Amino acid sequence: MNTPTPKNTICLWYNKDALDAARFYAATFPDSKVTAVHQAPGDYPSGKEGDVITVEFTVLGIPCLGLNGGPEFKHSEAFSFQVATDTQEETDRYWNAIVGNGGQESVCGWCKDRWGLSWQITPRVLTEALAAGGAEAKRAFAAMMEMGKIDVAKIEAARRG
Repeated sequence: MNTPTPKNTICLWYNKDALDAARFYAATFPDSKVTAVHQAPGDYPSGKEGDVITVEFTVLGIPCLGLNGGPEFKHSEAFSFQVATDTQEETDRYWNAIVGNGGQESVCGWCKDRWGLSWQITPRVLTEALAAGGAEAKRAFAAMMEMGKIDVAKIEAARRG
């Protein structure tokens, strides 16, 4: 039975590693899987007939299409996946998986995977503190600005003042 194509799918451009990226995401995040791999029916500017050209996958339930379009376009921070976490252990697990697999640390909960795609690993306690507004939000924001990976205990302490 064919699953209908979703109405909206995020298309992510990769040089040539869409399948590797999709497999990594499927192994790292729950509700994530590779659903289809398609080969090029003919030669194209950055590949040959039979090369993997698209990969259908989900990341945390979000439908995505990885396109092996070649080196012309790069990922930027203008697009990121924001992953809400519930504990420090979950935050550490995702952050360490991304950074430890050839990725790169950044600031304020941001990191990049080895393919250049940006991720925000964001504990819910931070989001809730910022949404609270006032002095609580100011303290949590100031604490966040000093962090790479978010430290849940430090955010909780900042919330309390």
